[in-house]
Amino acid sequence: MNPKRHTKKIFKGSASALRIALVVSRFNQQITDKLLEGAVQCLRDHGVPEKNRKLIFCPGAFELPQVANRLARQKKWDAIICLGAVIRGETPHFEYISAETARGIQDVALHFSLPVVFGVLTTNTERQALARAGGVKGNKGWDAAWTALEMAALFRMLNRKSR
Repeated sequence: MNPKRHTKKIFKGSASALRIALVVSRFNQQITDKLLEGAVQCLRDHGVPEKNRKLIFCPGAFELPQVANRLARQKKWDAIICLGAVIRGETPHFEYISAETARGIQDVALHFSLPVVFGVLTTNTERQALARAGGVKGNKGWDAAWTALEMAALFRMLNRKSR
């Protein structure tokens, strides 16, 4: 199966009409800034105008689902992208934050039937995070934005077909 063929079918030039919210954790900002750059570049590359984007910063990854929940309640976004970075430390804090952030983001997506994308790096080291935030492993922020565009277009298509 060729994923690019299927992607073209989903988009059909409709990305310019999509409304996308981005929620970015300020914790580990040297990494999340790079994730944000990648996400914004992807949205630009695919024609999402600045007027159709909203950018909100929150303190840390744990707060991402809370902000996503408030945005989802507005019922004006086609997708919400959550960007953050949680790096393992010497205590179990990493496991709690990672698991609850993932669960919270998924809960918002399921509750509101809305694409809420998990663009949160969970790595063992800062080096691994930097490699995934524009380094040798690509930019997971760009990937998260791509997922948001694809899911938003898919949801629009499914809504049309259900009428």
